[in-house]
Amino acid sequence: MTEVIIVRNEDEAGEIYARCVAGLIKAKPDCVLGLATGSSPLAGYRHLARLVKDEGIDVSGVRGFALDEYAGLDPNHPESYRSVITRTVVEPLGLDPAKVHVPNGNLDTIRDAGHEYDAAIEAAGGVDVQILGIGTDGHIGFNEPGSSLASGTRIKTLTEQTRIDNARFFDGDIDQVPTHCITQGIGTIMKARHLILMAFGDGKAEAVAETVEGGVSSLCPASVLQLHPHATVIVDEAAASRLRNKDYYRWAYAHKPAWQGI
Repeated sequence: MTEVIIVRNEDEAGEIYARCVAGLIKAKPDCVLGLATGSSPLAGYRHLARLVKDEGIDVSGVRGFALDEYAGLDPNHPESYRSVITRTVVEPLGLDPAKVHVPNGNLDTIRDAGHEYDAAIEAAGGVDVQILGIGTDGHIGFNEPGSSLASGTRIKTLTEQTRIDNARFFDGDIDQVPTHCITQGIGTIMKARHLILMAFGDGKAEAVAETVEGGVSSLCPASVLQLHPHATVIVDEAAASRLRNKDYYRWAYAHKPAWQGI
């Protein structure tokens, strides 16, 4: 089953993620990190950057693959995911920019970009740890409700709700939010060896409950995590508020052998 860790706040969640990934980098210096944008992963990146600096961790060999990119948005636009990943991950951690990849949203070549991206991930040996956020409708990456649970990287049409949710990154103007994206598919995401989903706040409570305790369905794309052999969901009290088995999740984590990590 999916491991659920209920934390006090985003900082505690970020510390858990950072310790996991720092340990991975030390054990496997050329590891492959799956990178996500949005607000949920930021605490994880912030704490990981601190550990890299404080412990002198060599990240020169670390590789990365982003989940998605807006279609048709200039890569130099401040809200392109190329720019966001550079700003929130590559620069704070000191990663080699040439080793961090983002799907190609160029409209002239986007027809073949998905297959090429999946091939690049496979050639790199696959993703070791993939960090995920979750939308209020249960989407992961930009795999909106109804997405195939076996899908590869491809172009998708964003729902109106996702565009409304993301308008905050575009000065609150939904008209600036692109209507399409290129995203890793659910099948691609599921190939990562470890999935870590982070969610915070009341607005994510229903999606988290459906993900962890609902039926596996394309109506809640994140519910596919129930089928993954190593998936971890880290949530604060508000995001966990609709979980029925909260007491068990707390008990299990409190009594987990330290050597298991997450």
